[in-house]
Amino acid sequence: MTDVARLAGVSHQTVSRVLNGHPNVREQTRLRVQAAITELGYRPNRAARALVTGRSQVIGVVAQNTTLFGPASLLTALEQAAAEAGFAVSVGSVSDLDHQSISAAVERHLAHRVAGIVVIAPVESAGEALGRLPKDVPLVTVDGDPRRPIPLVTVDQVAGARAATQHLLDAGHRTVWHVSGPPDWFDSAGRIEGWREALRSAGAEAPPLIPADWSAAAGYRCGQMLARMPEVTAVFTANDHLALGVLRALHEHGLRVPDDISVVGFDDVPEAAYFIPPLTTVRPDFAAVARASLDLLLAQIESSQVVGPLRQTVAPSLVARRSVGAPPRR
Repeated sequence: MTDVARLAGVSHQTVSRVLNGHPNVREQTRLRVQAAITELGYRPNRAARALVTGRSQVIGVVAQNTTLFGPASLLTALEQAAAEAGFAVSVGSVSDLDHQSISAAVERHLAHRVAGIVVIAPVESAGEALGRLPKDVPLVTVDGDPRRPIPLVTVDQVAGARAATQHLLDAGHRTVWHVSGPPDWFDSAGRIEGWREALRSAGAEAPPLIPADWSAAAGYRCGQMLARMPEVTAVFTANDHLALGVLRALHEHGLRVPDDISVVGFDDVPEAAYFIPPLTTVRPDFAAVARASLDLLLAQIESSQVVGPLRQTVAPSLVARRSVGAPPRR
């Protein structure tokens, strides 16, 4: 830092203010310091800074070790949002989102003096674990339990499912069948709620829920059953992988989408536009969820208390493609 200050012709305090984004630095001075930093290849010693401030420039993230599209996309988005804010991310992967696993991951993060912690907590067992964590730790949950008094940022699952169901009703279908996700996932519960709300608002009868997991294989099994039910004309699946399985089963039974049955998914996985037919689905804004989570966490870090509403929801958007049409005439 002294070398940077000498080259830029400023004090080392000014260099420190530039590095920390302090507003009380003239733009010309800031540019001169940044040019010196670039020329010398200077990188701040984050370990030394942590010793001085008692806080690192690292955010700890606790997430389940999974390849599921939603949690994996959220983790990537969090890393990008943190980098934009000048923070690195340390990920504590756990095999199960239970009290013991989450507590151990949080303790590891705290041992490394992270500035704050984000927990991607989409299942009920994670909510129970978070309720027992130390209260003085800056903490935000993503897709967590909306009933707990812990700062939470989540995709508006209810609104997304409501939009998907309404889109099918607007196409002329009398009702919509729903293939749901696992019962212990908050995402799944929110999507069931939104589906039921849309049917209730339209005065449509809600058919029996078809429970599944998040896999294409589960969607295929459910699709085999739906294909044998002539009253089914519209299906909303809790994610796109379920929709893929349903599409395969319908095809094997000689049913055309959307001529015979319309299908809507959720998540807008990159492959959804290349399904046959291209899948109408709901797109969560994972980047917006990550930014809101980080903003909420940084506000806690700076003020040592929760700032703003405990719960923030981010609206998803409907992506209309070619898997929805009018119901067949029978």
